[in-house]
Amino acid sequence: MPENRKRIGRKGKLLIASCVAVALATAIVVVIISHREHEAVTLVGAVVRQDADPAKRTPIADAQITATEGRTVVKARSDSLGAFELTLPSPNRLAQKRPITLSIEHPEYRQLELTVKSPDRILVAAMTPTRSEAPPALTTSVVKIANVSVRYSVQSTTRVEVGTAVKAFEVVNTGNVPCDGQGPCSPDGRWKAATATASLDAGEQNEFRNARVSCIAGPCPFTKIDSDQFSQGGQSISVTVLNWSDTTTFLLEAEVVRSTTGDIGRVSYPFILGQRLNFSLPANGNGPSIEAELDGIKIVFPLGPGLCLSWASCKLTTDEEKNQDYRCELKPGYTF
Repeated sequence: MPENRKRIGRKGKLLIASCVAVALATAIVVVIISHREHEAVTLVGAVVRQDADPAKRTPIADAQITATEGRTVVKARSDSLGAFELTLPSPNRLAQKRPITLSIEHPEYRQLELTVKSPDRILVAAMTPTRSEAPPALTTSVVKIANVSVRYSVQSTTRVEVGTAVKAFEVVNTGNVPCDGQGPCSPDGRWKAATATASLDAGEQNEFRNARVSCIAGPCPFTKIDSDQFSQGGQSISVTVLNWSDTTTFLLEAEVVRSTTGDIGRVSYPFILGQRLNFSLPANGNGPSIEAELDGIKIVFPLGPGLCLSWASCKLTTDEEKNQDYRCELKPGYTF
C-alpha cells in the first residue's frame, strides 16, 4: 500500500505540473495576441499622376489623404515628392477585421477611393487629372519652343589678394651676459635675454594670410619665437621673439586679402517630356529665368516670384534642404 501511494503521489505531481505549464503557455499566447490586436498601424505611400507611361507618373504634392477605420479618422497631406504617412490606433483589429478605406483629394484630379487590404505594404495611389491631356493640334497657329535652358545665379564668396604687408623689427640685446635669475633668460637659464614684439593690422574687411616671421640679421640661432599670434591669420597679427645673444633683426610678412560676395551666373538644361518641362535649382539659386526660342526667335523669360510665363503654367515645390523643384506645363497653342 505505501508503494502504491508513492506512485499515485508522483503521478499527481506530474499531472499538476503539466496543467500549470499548459496554463502558462496559454496565458502567454493570449498576451501576445492581445498586444498585437492593440498595435497601431502605420500606412505609408505616395500619390502620383495616372499615366500608362511610367516617366509621366509625376508626384502629386499637397493631396489630402483621409484614412477611415470604423469610427477612427486620420488625415494627412502628401509632400513635395507625393509621399504620405498615416498612423491608425486600431484596437482589436484581429477580432473585428475592420477594413481601412482611403479617400484622396486634389483640386486638379478626380477623387480617388481605395480599400487597404494589407496595411503593411507600400501604397501607390494614381490619380486621374480632371483636365484632358490631349496634345495640341499641329496647325500653323501653334508656336514651337526649342533650345530651352534655365539661367540663375548663386551667391559666392571669393578672396582677392590686395597686397603684401612687411614689418622689420630688432630684438636688442648683448650676448654672454649671465642671467643670474633676472629674467628674461635663455631657455637653459644661463644668459640674459631680451624680447621684442611686432604687430600688423590689415584694416576693416581685410585679413592676413600666409603670415611668416624670419630672422634676417644677427646671431639668429640664439633666438626663438616666444609668442605666435600670426600663423592663424586674421585682421590683426603679432609675434614676440626672444633673443639671448647680440641684437638680431626680424621680418614679419603676410599677404593681405579681402573677401567679396557676388552673384555668379549658372546655366542648366531642363528635362522635357511631352508637354512638360522639369528642372531643379539648389537652395541658394536665385533669380531663375528661362531662355528659349519661340518660332526661331531667342527670348529670355524671367520667372519672378509669381512664376509667370506666357507659354506655360509653372509650380514650385521645395524639399527639406530647401532645394527648388520647378514643373511647367505648356499652355494650349504651344509645343516643344
